[in-house]
Amino acid sequence: MALFTGLTFTCFAQQKPGAQDIAAVKVLKSYPNPASSVINFDISKGNSNAYTLQLFNFMGRKVGETVANSEKISFLLDGFYRGVYIYQLRDRQGKIVDSGKFQVVR
Repeated sequence: MALFTGLTFTCFAQQKPGAQDIAAVKVLKSYPNPASSVINFDISKGNSNAYTLQLFNFMGRKVGETVANSEKISFLLDGFYRGVYIYQLRDRQGKIVDSGKFQVVR
């Protein structure tokens, strides 16, 4: 007869009081979701730097890109197939500032 013992180690990250998780702050809002003919993106106020918005299908292929110089961007979904798409908002250095997903329905 064999006896097996398993140990589980859990690490808890502690955050200083009043510290804010910067990664949790959303810069970009997308709507409507799901979308059928157009998807809109709103960049939060105070973030008016020039960004690039990139759209990818779920296989990772880039299907759209635009330079975002205003606080509102609209993408026509002509030619987009039904499915889930990923968006990435990148700053001038190419760093991802915000990302998310949306669904296209037909």
